[in-house]
Amino acid sequence: MRLATITNYAYGATVALTLVSGAVMLMASSIEEKERAAVEQRAVFDQMTSTLEEDSYRLTEHARAFAITGDPSHIIAYRREKAALRSVERRIAHLHDQGASIAELAALREGLHWADALIDEQEAAIKAAESRDQGTARKILFGDEYGRELDRVAAQIGKFQYMLDQRTENTVRQATEAARQWRLMSEIMLGATALLFLCVLYFILKQRILRPVVRLSDVVTRLAAQDYAAVPPDFPQVDEIGDMAQAIRIFRENGLERQRLEQERDADRITRDQLSRMTQRLQGCDNISDLVEVVRRFAPEIAPGFAGRLYMHDTRRNVMAQACDWLSPRQSGEEFAPTACWALRRGQTHKPTGEMVDIPCEHLAGNIVASTICIPLTAQGESIGLLYVEQPDDRTAEQISRTERYLEMLAENISLALANLRLRDALRQMAMADPLTGLANRRRFDTVFRERVIHAENAMAPLACLMVDIDHFKRFNDSHGHDAGDAVLRAVGAVLNEALREKDCAFRLGGEEFVLLMPGFAQDQAIDRAIQVQQKLQDLRVEHRGEELGPITASFGLAVFPDHGRAETLVRTADAALLRAKSQGRNQIVIATVRDVASHSA
Repeated sequence: MRLATITNYAYGATVALTLVSGAVMLMASSIEEKERAAVEQRAVFDQMTSTLEEDSYRLTEHARAFAITGDPSHIIAYRREKAALRSVERRIAHLHDQGASIAELAALREGLHWADALIDEQEAAIKAAESRDQGTARKILFGDEYGRELDRVAAQIGKFQYMLDQRTENTVRQATEAARQWRLMSEIMLGATALLFLCVLYFILKQRILRPVVRLSDVVTRLAAQDYAAVPPDFPQVDEIGDMAQAIRIFRENGLERQRLEQERDADRITRDQLSRMTQRLQGCDNISDLVEVVRRFAPEIAPGFAGRLYMHDTRRNVMAQACDWLSPRQSGEEFAPTACWALRRGQTHKPTGEMVDIPCEHLAGNIVASTICIPLTAQGESIGLLYVEQPDDRTAEQISRTERYLEMLAENISLALANLRLRDALRQMAMADPLTGLANRRRFDTVFRERVIHAENAMAPLACLMVDIDHFKRFNDSHGHDAGDAVLRAVGAVLNEALREKDCAFRLGGEEFVLLMPGFAQDQAIDRAIQVQQKLQDLRVEHRGEELGPITASFGLAVFPDHGRAETLVRTADAALLRAKSQGRNQIVIATVRDVASHSA
């Protein structure tokens, strides 16, 4: 019940009890007034009846005094008193008007008749006294009969007074009892009013209003200070306090939601700042290794709790190879075929779990349905990598959806950085590679050679340099045209490119002259590898326009650090050995000697 309704009921009950109490008090007052009226009536009747009795006694005394003394003044007084008397009915009517009952008036009327009878005897005695018959007069006035009649008058008046006393006593007793009951009722009403007032004060003001308001006030104060840990008390009653508590709960929920949105906004701003920083770092990367390190460091910050791997497409082996990982992912391996991932097949993000049922990727452990996200990295419509993450179990769908958007932005930035690196590598390759053979050119050789020399001298590691020159190359151009010469150069370049496992070791210095750097190769190893290359070149069979171009041979000059001097002079020492090989008849391997080193030094 609402407080306004309770208050109205309490107010109405208080007013009703007050009115009833007032009415009871008025009734008690009227009863007391009735009691006072009865007592006053009795006093009036007593006075009237005593006057009637006194009148009878005064007339008797005047008559007796005249009969004894014969003094005429007594006769005069007697006549005056008698003249003042009214008839019985008139005297009774006055009492009737004052409220005397019929029975009381009947007793009084009989007494007055006896009093009138005494008057007749008094007149007879006065006449006898006037006739000088004093004895008769005295006999009449002092006789036994006159005394009995006088007693009858007194008895009847006494009876009237007794009846009047009984009635008055009953009236007073009833009025007193009624007044007591009404007063008791009045006190009960007053007590009930006071109790109702106390109940209103305690149960409504204190229990239903004051105590809840104090508790709500504390919660409101804490909520005003943005302390949303304050939980409003639960007041299930349907009243104003319950409405206030519900409003405060809604305010707290709105505050919590606003706080959550602010936290999400702050987290979103932090994540976007991290994405921006990562993008800047990615733009500054010079190679894939730098890019991989940036991703490995920033990915756990952008998607906290999401373990993952970054895969790169190894075009040579046609596999997706792991470039880096974070937070120890468990479901996907380090390598898999591109066709094993549905994201790479379809060119869009793939999730085997979520709102829609989907097929798990084959690269997952046991091909199980796991909470994973695969985001392809594409450049110009070509898949160049894959961003793979595993969802933690303690995240809500909203958090996962928000993180997924960040991951897509991350994948987009990685794709763009990879595309830029590929473009940069392509441009560098174009600048550093020989377009005909695909081998590194002279510019690339100078750079790599400096790096190898520094490493060899610092580590005191062996470094071999094999200079290669195709024998009689001009013959292919003159006999079959420049296209045939180009075919021979491509075939020789392919052999040299496959001579070592290490990349960036075979170079075309220009024309038909090549060089092969062999880091870590001692002289014996270098000689064996030079013999292998020589044999492969001799086994080459190159056709041009359906015609075999003939045998291909080459002259080789080999120099090894530290056997043949300083590393920085290694190329020139090998070149001197190559010149000796050509001068000695070609198609042979000449190893640098002390003479070559000395001639070079000179």
